[in-house]
Amino acid sequence: MGKVVLVTGAARHLGGRFVRRIQRDPEVERVIAVDAVDPAHQLGAAEFVRADIRRPEIAKILAEHDVDTVVHLDVTGTALGGGGRTSVKETNVIGTMQLLGACQKSPRISRLVIKSSTSVYGSAPRDPAVFTETTPAKSLPSGGFAKDAVEVEGYVRGFARRRPDVAVCVLRFANILGPRIDSPLTEYLALPILPTVLGYDPRLQFVHEDDVIDVLRMSAHEPRRATLNSGTFNVAGDGVLLLSQCARRLGRPTVPVLLPAVTWVGTALRTVGITDFAPEQIRLLTHGRVVSTVQTREVLGFSPRYTTAEAFADFVRGRGPGLLPPEMLAGAVDRIAGRLAPSGSRSRPASTAPVAPSASPVSAASPVHPVHDGA
Repeated sequence: MGKVVLVTGAARHLGGRFVRRIQRDPEVERVIAVDAVDPAHQLGAAEFVRADIRRPEIAKILAEHDVDTVVHLDVTGTALGGGGRTSVKETNVIGTMQLLGACQKSPRISRLVIKSSTSVYGSAPRDPAVFTETTPAKSLPSGGFAKDAVEVEGYVRGFARRRPDVAVCVLRFANILGPRIDSPLTEYLALPILPTVLGYDPRLQFVHEDDVIDVLRMSAHEPRRATLNSGTFNVAGDGVLLLSQCARRLGRPTVPVLLPAVTWVGTALRTVGITDFAPEQIRLLTHGRVVSTVQTREVLGFSPRYTTAEAFADFVRGRGPGLLPPEMLAGAVDRIAGRLAPSGSRSRPASTAPVAPSASPVSAASPVHPVHDGA
């Protein structure tokens, strides 16, 4: 008998893509797609079950379908179907608790995959240059999706202790980008003018949605030879981009705002419904965040196909041009910076920004320096 895989969050874009992809694997017999709302996309031959994972009925679904593998993708920062922040938090935290309780009671469950986020590390001024999976956060997230992810991972660790016979894989994804991804960060990047924090140019990492599907699929199966897909892994594309580079490649001008005033700007944008400019996102766009992917490569055996720059480029192609051509914007910024720079330092390209030395080892296969190409 092949695997019976249950996927939560099937009505979302990534959930639907994963459901359609994994059912093509020869070792998978059936795929059970679960969500509280009907999906707007096709799910192939998968069986869709409309159910709210916050309710005990999820245990009956696991038992009725003889599920042996659970891929929990319904951990997210955005509402689906008109729900608000309260609904999102309940689904993330209470829904995960109910799902883990059902998995704990099911003797057939042998593998559990959890979608998490690198936001669990937070963003603070004294953060290390690079986070590894064991680096403690300098400042734990105080609210929003990041806090949800921290709580979810805490419950997952408790489950792993109670059910050591189950292979548990937690995937901490950097900000996910792609032509069809919608998130608070993509909403921010879609603004015609990007508000930034004066005096800060944070380093950012991205992971392409295609790589997300690939690593989820790998984690849902038995580990390949000489690899182990149980544990916690950072998943991000190679390299980093500065926020200023992102703005130039989008062709969007930036408006630097004093740090105390950024909160007011975020509240205004959130009030009018333009974007969820939450405090956790403000901290990310102030201090940035970079993670090491050494464990993902050496233990999990997964290497992303897209670098951070390539993932962002694909996102830009799907969004269309900004107010200004990227080449014109980059040239104007470099000319202004060149005139403002001291005469002894004009030989250095204005777009080149130094990167703080790494506080933890990173292999050559996972560089963290920004890509400098004048954009």
